[in-house]
Formats: sequence, C-alpha cells, structure tokens
Amino acid sequence: MIYLDNAATGGEKPAAVQNAVLAAMKTCANPGRSGHDLSIAAAERVLACRHILSDLFEGYGFERVVFTKNCTEALNIMLLGCLKAGDHVVTTCLEHNSVLRPLEFLRRTRRVKYDVAPLTNGKLLPEAIAALVRPETKVVCVTSASNVTGECPDLHAVRARIPKRVLLFVDGAQGAGHLPIRMRETGIDALALAGHKGLHAIQGAGALIFSDRAQPDPLMYGGTGSESHDLGMPAFYPDRLESGTLSYPAICSLFEGALFVQSRRSEGARRLIELTAHVYEAISSMDCYRIFSLPNACGIAAFTHETIPSESLAMKLSERGIAVRGGLHCAPLAHKALNTFPSGLVRASFSPFQGISEADALLTALKDIAVTSA
Repeated sequence: MIYLDNAATGGEKPAAVQNAVLAAMKTCANPGRSGHDLSIAAAERVLACRHILSDLFEGYGFERVVFTKNCTEALNIMLLGCLKAGDHVVTTCLEHNSVLRPLEFLRRTRRVKYDVAPLTNGKLLPEAIAALVRPETKVVCVTSASNVTGECPDLHAVRARIPKRVLLFVDGAQGAGHLPIRMRETGIDALALAGHKGLHAIQGAGALIFSDRAQPDPLMYGGTGSESHDLGMPAFYPDRLESGTLSYPAICSLFEGALFVQSRRSEGARRLIELTAHVYEAISSMDCYRIFSLPNACGIAAFTHETIPSESLAMKLSERGIAVRGGLHCAPLAHKALNTFPSGLVRASFSPFQGISEADALLTALKDIAVTSA
C-alpha cells in the first residue's frame, strides 16, 4: 500500500523519532511529579522540547509552550479560554471543524459572534478578512494551510491589515513543519500544532504556543505537580493549562521531530512543491478529472472525477494499493466555497520521504480508473 494520507497523519517517521518513543516507554517516569533522578531527567526532556518548539516557530519563551494531545485541543484552549460574551471573531471558509465547531458552540452558549471570510477566485485575500473586523472583534483565527487544497493565506498580510488590538490565532495543523512560521516576526498571538503531521511526531503529540497578549483560562482542572496546596489552578503558564500526566513518549517524539524539521524543512518543502506540481500538471491534462489544488509545500493534491463520487474514487484507489482520503475532510465551508459540497473531493497528500515513483503510481491508478469507468 502506498500511503498518500499524510495530511491526516504522517506515515513514515524518522528513525530518531521511533527510537525516542521506545526509550521513553522504557523509562516510564512521570515528568514533574517526583524528585527522583528518572523523573527529573524526564522533566528536563520535556523542558528541552518546549525550548525547541519556541525556537523553531520564533515563539515567546518555553513557558508559553503548552503540550496538548492534538491541534484541536490547542485551538479549543485558546478559543474557549479567551472569548467572552459580546466578543467577535473573524475566521475563514478554509477552516477545519476544530475551529468552526468551537466557534459555533461559543455562539450558542456565550453569545460570541463570528463572521467567515470567503474565497475570491479560489484565494483567501487578507483584505477580505480585514473587511469583517468590527470594533468588538477580539480574535482573527486563520489556518496556516488548508487541509483540503493546501492553500496558504498570507499571514503577514493578514496581520498588517487588522488592528494591533486584535489577537491573531493560527491553526498550524497543516502548515507547521512545512512552512516557515515565525510568530514574533509575523505577530501571531497563538499557534496550534499537530505534531503527528508535518512535525513527524506520533499521534497524541500536540502543542500550543502563545504570546503574553493572550491569557487563556484553563480548559481543564486538575493536578499539575505544582502548588498542590492550592485548590485553584496555578496562575503561571504552562502549568495553568496542563492538568494531568503529560504524554511523555509523545513529547519525546515531538522533540526529535522538531529537530528533524529544523535541519531539513527547506529541502522537504521543495520536494513537496515538485511532487504536487507533477501531479497538478498530469491531472490537469486528464479530461474526466478536475484538480482543485495548486503546487504547494504541504504536499496536498485535491481532485474530483466527473462521475465517480469522491469516497467511491478513494475506495477504487485503495483497491489499487493507493491510500488517499475522500469526502469533506472536516472542512465543510471549504467545500461549499469550492462547490464540492456535499460529495467532497479526493485528497492525496505526500510526505517529504516520498518521490516521483509514488506520484506516478497515483497517476497510473487514476488513468486505469478513467479507462475502466468510461
């Protein structure tokens, strides 16, 4: 099976990531909960991961790096932790349900209002986002890259066009690890990370990096290993947002994945742009297919067949040994904007470890399906 579903979860992991997980499982110590040598060593490893994530994304210091189980949890912490009744949010039609569902929940329960920026000729324009900002707007929440098409909004331009008082939250699920996201330079107040995608970590490795302008309340309450005498949550970060035992193996994998990205991100981005350009050109020449993605550094190629529904097409590819994803990809507004709702489209997503042979296998399978379904 050729795995082309890397936008959902990265397939191949670097050897250093695999070895780190194994070593962490053998240690079995709980970081930050005891004073013995094994616990202290684990805590130091966790701290090292906070430091490298802050460095990699030009964040705001290790104490402003919070570990989560995924990007969705990180986004929920920021949205539910920062927004109050009467606040307004601007988001976009490219967002994943990990943004849209929390906002809809807040609309129903806290009277938080939100508006959605549309696409213009398939592009998400910064001026379209800025046009929706109101006096009561507290947050603009934008994806770093669409999980449907790989479209990457210009975050610098978004920040430049919105008032300084407005917080900028970024969903980094697809872009992180592939794109050079620089929080301080860009003016990003919160970046949510999915470690198991472009950062090459295992599932369960998520993180949130945020500025001192954002002061989220806890989403969960419980033990932190600090200030145990107080029944309230600690006032300081990251402890204020990290209740319960951390997933030490996941954090170790994220540390090694971040190191890997730090040294090879440009090389990986070039390869993914080349692969998606190759697929784009080939599918564009096939009469019965339509491609919706341009060449991109996130490795996404999204397409439809003129008569075969996306989930059926994905199944036909699976039968030919190609693993892709069909459907709506948890991003219904993106599909409405692309006029692919409700049937969705097929997303093939490559990793930097793959090459032209995997792309050609996909294209050969698509040609075979076109012939047999004619």
